[in-house]
Amino acid sequence: MTASAIIFYIISAFVLGAGLLAMTTRKIFRSAIWLLFSLIGVAALYFWLQVEFIAAVQIIVYVGGIVVLIIFSIFLTQQSGKEMPRQSLQRTIASGLAVLFGFGLTFLQIWKYNFQPTGKSFNWTVSKIGSQMLNTSTGGYALPFEVVSMLLLAAMVGCIVIAMKAPVATNGTADQQLLKKLDGKPEEELGITQISEV
Repeated sequence: MTASAIIFYIISAFVLGAGLLAMTTRKIFRSAIWLLFSLIGVAALYFWLQVEFIAAVQIIVYVGGIVVLIIFSIFLTQQSGKEMPRQSLQRTIASGLAVLFGFGLTFLQIWKYNFQPTGKSFNWTVSKIGSQMLNTSTGGYALPFEVVSMLLLAAMVGCIVIAMKAPVATNGTADQQLLKKLDGKPEEELGITQISEV
């Protein structure tokens, strides 16, 4: 086994381990931190593939933007130090089946297409990536690029909606309870004096 393959397996194990911890930890802030580490590992894979521009975009957009936005959403919507409730057995089984389906689909693609190195030079400069991504003709990626941006926006709105807590039902607001206590008492007993209008 070559050194390059060893580095690949180490980075892949780091990404999978951080992703697993992000899904299984019961503290939501720690989950966001483990997601941060997993995305950094993905950027390391891009660096390993010598695609420095995509690695930089991965760090700037995902690590520096989206994860920070998720962490701020957590702080603004709920207490980050509390443990999340345990998931039901049905959700755990469904999550496990989804993971197994994803692994099965990945291995099926690898087995069917038998990805092998072609020996062609991998020369993708920043100008090539930019022109291909914003190209609207055949083979361009302008439409998928816009669709992915809308998908990320919808995911962020969904995260905020899910993280928001429902208001706790009470017998009345503090103002209403205070009015009930003061109802029927004379002004002298309450110590209220008249204030002249200006």
